[in-house]
Amino acid sequence: MLKVYLDSSAIVKRYVLEPGSSAVDFVFDKCWAGELSIATSVWNIGEVLGVLDVRRRRGWLSEDEFKEVLRNFTGEIIRLLRLRVLEIFPVLTSILIKTWPLILRERIYEADALQIQTCFYSGSDILLSADRELVNVALRTGLKAVNVEDKDEVVKLLKGQ
Repeated sequence: MLKVYLDSSAIVKRYVLEPGSSAVDFVFDKCWAGELSIATSVWNIGEVLGVLDVRRRRGWLSEDEFKEVLRNFTGEIIRLLRLRVLEIFPVLTSILIKTWPLILRERIYEADALQIQTCFYSGSDILLSADRELVNVALRTGLKAVNVEDKDEVVKLLKGQ
């Protein structure tokens, strides 16, 4: 089964409507249909929570909207974990150590390097992100990677597998 790695920027689009949301919904729909599995890092769970909290603090989400989004996010994560179609990978020392050369060679943040190395570690077939630079670096490392804001490319890649 195809395994798709989602970074934080992609996951947020599932719960907050913005460019790329429809592509992420397509991924989740295929996951619910049993056509693919999703992988991510425990790091991303914290980043998603942080992004949602920032949106609440800035007034982009009301308190009620924040609670609903949080309920949807946690509920879906738990259900997908129970169905064994979602894997959440830990931040291991061995993965972090592998980020160091990537950080120096590509001049990227450790969090981005962690996404790439966790994608490799998870055995994922494709990395999806809304971060253009992360996608470009991932491609240079040999990963298949696509920006979720390019829905046609996401659909093409997932249907082609």
